[in-house]
Amino acid sequence: MSAINAIEVNHLTKKFGEKVAVNDVSFKVRQGEVFGLLGPNGAGKTTTLRMITTLLKADSGQVKIFGHDTAKEGRLARSMFGLTGQYASVDEDISARQNLMIFSRLNGLSRQEAKDRTAELLTEFSLENSADKPLKAFSGGMRRRLDLAVSLITRPALIFLDEPTTGLDPRTRSQMWDTIRKLVDQGSTIILTTQYLDEADQLADNLAIIDHGHVVKMGTPAELKEQLGGPRVTFTLSQTRQVAAAEQLLATQVAGDVREEGPDLSVSLGQVAQLAPLLATLNDAKIGISHLAVQEPSLDDVFMNLTVGKN
Repeated sequence: MSAINAIEVNHLTKKFGEKVAVNDVSFKVRQGEVFGLLGPNGAGKTTTLRMITTLLKADSGQVKIFGHDTAKEGRLARSMFGLTGQYASVDEDISARQNLMIFSRLNGLSRQEAKDRTAELLTEFSLENSADKPLKAFSGGMRRRLDLAVSLITRPALIFLDEPTTGLDPRTRSQMWDTIRKLVDQGSTIILTTQYLDEADQLADNLAIIDHGHVVKMGTPAELKEQLGGPRVTFTLSQTRQVAAAEQLLATQVAGDVREEGPDLSVSLGQVAQLAPLLATLNDAKIGISHLAVQEPSLDDVFMNLTVGKN
């Protein structure tokens, strides 16, 4: 018998007045994976997340957390996950230690259990040296780590991370990635929304891309990138006056579109083997190239292809 999915979302729909924010969204999240929920601003991903976490009531559809219907067993379902939002829910007027103690007690831990769990989390998130400083002295990264620590007090099997690294510097962002990987290694299931597609590419096992309230594509990062075809090649021409001629020539040689940005022209290839004939064609036409770059499809390309210009 297969394991119960961590999350099952079936035909979820939400309207605000006449506007349909989420329209018949369905997907499943397996236990022990990082599932990325991506989409442009206003696409419906935050509304979807709020319905899954019972912060917002759906107009129709069903959500199950480890097999439990959130509409019928809301309290039980909520006890199984932790939620970390974009903005810290901690009290800035007290220390990190005091925050963790208070939230531990609110979560039903005894005073000694709360003290022990607080010490564990301060160490795990590298906050022990700043544990008794006021939060006003904390950097953005330290606050974000503390907020994540608060959501993990009860060791939930399912963790929702809503844009956890927004506004963080690269070093702190990398530390958060390591923390997320560690949580997964320990058996947690992660639902991740993020503005950073490289983050989704690095961390997510599976992705759902939402646009205009619909799931427009699902799959692993590798599968989504493969659907775009082969690599994109960018040519920088030696003479800008040859751009038009080169663009016309390339258009006759490749099936995809030719993009122009100043002296640069880029084309998508079905496979790398197509590059040599292209170079030979340009050389025969005496079109000089000063620089050449070959780039495999990225999640940015997938995202742009699926969402931009679809309005």
